[in-house]
Amino acid sequence: MGSGDSKLHFRKAVIQLTTKTQPVEASDDAFWDQFWCETYTSVQDVFALVPAAEIRALREESPSNLATLCYKAMDKLVQGASSGVQTEKERQIVLNCTRLLTRILPYIFEDPDWRGFFWSTVPGASQEEEEDQCRPLAESLLLSIADLLFCPDFTVNSHDKSDSARDFQSIDSCEFIWEAGVGFAQSPAANYIHDQNRTELLKLLLTCFSEAIYLPPSSEKKSLNPWVTFFASSENRHALPLFTSLLNVVCAYDPVGMGFPYNHLLFSDQRALQALDTSAANAPISGPENLFVNYLSRIHREEDFSFILKGVSSLLNNPLLQTYLPHSTKKIQFHQELLVLFWKLCDINKKFLFFVLKSSNVLEILVPILFYLNESRMDHSKLGLVHLGVFILLLLSGERNFGVRLNKPYTLRVPMDVPVFTGTHADLLIVIFHKLMTCGHQRLQPLFDCLLTIIVNISPYLKSLSMVAASKLLHLLEAFSTPWFLFSSPQNNHLVFFLLEVCNNIIQYQFDGNSKLVYSIIRKRTIFHQLANLPCDAVSINNALQKMKKKRPELSRTSSTDTQSSDVFKQDVPPEQGTFKASLEAMPGIDKITEKSQVCADGTLMSVSRSVAPQTTEGGANAASDTESNSERDVESEASRSRLSSVSSCPSWTPTSDWALSWKSKLPLQTIMRLLQVLVPQVEKICIDKGLTDETEILQFLQHGTLVGLLPVPHPILIRKYQANTGTTAWFHTYMWGVIYLRNVDPPIWYDTDIRLFEIQRT
Repeated sequence: MGSGDSKLHFRKAVIQLTTKTQPVEASDDAFWDQFWCETYTSVQDVFALVPAAEIRALREESPSNLATLCYKAMDKLVQGASSGVQTEKERQIVLNCTRLLTRILPYIFEDPDWRGFFWSTVPGASQEEEEDQCRPLAESLLLSIADLLFCPDFTVNSHDKSDSARDFQSIDSCEFIWEAGVGFAQSPAANYIHDQNRTELLKLLLTCFSEAIYLPPSSEKKSLNPWVTFFASSENRHALPLFTSLLNVVCAYDPVGMGFPYNHLLFSDQRALQALDTSAANAPISGPENLFVNYLSRIHREEDFSFILKGVSSLLNNPLLQTYLPHSTKKIQFHQELLVLFWKLCDINKKFLFFVLKSSNVLEILVPILFYLNESRMDHSKLGLVHLGVFILLLLSGERNFGVRLNKPYTLRVPMDVPVFTGTHADLLIVIFHKLMTCGHQRLQPLFDCLLTIIVNISPYLKSLSMVAASKLLHLLEAFSTPWFLFSSPQNNHLVFFLLEVCNNIIQYQFDGNSKLVYSIIRKRTIFHQLANLPCDAVSINNALQKMKKKRPELSRTSSTDTQSSDVFKQDVPPEQGTFKASLEAMPGIDKITEKSQVCADGTLMSVSRSVAPQTTEGGANAASDTESNSERDVESEASRSRLSSVSSCPSWTPTSDWALSWKSKLPLQTIMRLLQVLVPQVEKICIDKGLTDETEILQFLQHGTLVGLLPVPHPILIRKYQANTGTTAWFHTYMWGVIYLRNVDPPIWYDTDIRLFEIQRT
């Protein structure tokens, strides 16, 4: 039967089914076989020939026929999984049923009355029958997919002729892992047909897991996804080989191949992409009952860590590659899924996190993350990617080694629109963060706390900031310390506390190599004097807010010397066509996603209990030490701590004099004021005595200066370590499914269905 005749025959079968007014008996094989035995249709054909309207009509008007269609298609997969796929006809049947179920399942899930259908048992099964016959349809379907993913001559290569002949169920799938890497040393011969068949099955598996996107976010928190829960349980005998196969396929993937220009036109990265999506869908449910998460946490061999890190970093850096021939090297597009995988690896497997930070290889992850942050900062459709990148850096910054590694000189010239500078990776991070806060989308404002927390965490270990990075830090402090900004929202002063803590950490612990930052502090000393003398009476507060209303709200003031000063309220870049609207869960405050730890003399961390932190008293003490202010920054009431939609203003809130005094009295200015008291007269004197006008000589003077014995006793180093919580878990869940939705557009599995987890932006 030709391709055109096959499609016509299939379409006639669909019309017959949707127009029948009476139920078709399940035993009528002649009718049902039309859908999988007598035709050969691609997955794109199935989606085109089975319209959404007809599936919904079948669901509403002939529910028994839809139920029978699903059951019969699933039963064919069960048969294939039981005996193996040994002939071309059997292969055709399995693939046709796989495609048909991939098309229908979303319309089962979107109707609350149908969601329990696959968790019912096989029609006609009795309690006396074998356990397998009494399994819910969903369990039988998932086990069949797992079996078929390791079916010799269908999805994996046979080792010898006996593999196809012997009992399929007796085969040890650990011998058929798809790619060499973790737990498997041999790389099987490439087989494009097998890759295609796996991809079809993985699409169906993802579709099974996608019931979650038809539930509103609040519902998802209350119950686990039963499809993922079962598939990741010990009931799935292929859990380990599938886990290692998915991980190895991703980490071994080389989009450049042999290095020949334009070779990517011959190959597709669909294999790695589908593996990534399936891995991500298995990740949210944590705990020992999820074998995929369990296996991920138990990887421990250094050679396995090296393989994973090399693979992930190589793929993340792929879009940054520059070649002489335009478009001659394949650029991967699944960096979001890679970042999800890397985040879960670091979060679940602490040994892997420590391995990453053990050498400068972590910088191979840092640079592409900063590239994606910078590239996405103004794009509304990529705000989720920015959040994800910031979460990863927050997680890494909680470890001392990350800050130490950042001192390595930055010599790679990645195509980013940042000022040219000579400095370290820490300088690059600060420059990019400055752009996010001053030239980013306004919906990134709730991330400011996270961005500054990362800088605070690394600041005690930064040996030498460049003049560019130092200027960026002082520019942020200048912008955030303006009276109207401080008084316009209850939590805006937190940003000033963070930046002062950065300055204090560097002055107290890395003074010798940071003459450029010290010079910048001296040049911008009026910022600190204005903060120390900030008027907090009711009249002054009101005047500051009135001035704000008379001009457009801007983060950077016209008086700033920063060459790239701009505001966060710039014109938004329109979202890319076909993107989903970022209806993500609200992000918890920084105090909810981090835990404070104090660095002890031996380098170990000691948790800082919130219960013993000093409470803010009305008016406060007149001169709080830097240690106090660093140990406890939660000077606001619980209501003030809650995240607001905008960090800059809160129209329904009115600042009071008592409130302003309560946090002003805790500003950690003591160390900086002492530095200015000692160094400003010295710098002024040398400038007058030697007639200096060149900052180079001033920097040399500061470089050889010392403040030993002149500064207050060094405060303890505080690190705010990322802690997983329900808020970030909910955010991650929504973001992950949004990415999977967008990636699977050929065919468009979930297009035009009633998704509840997030909104779809029709553009």
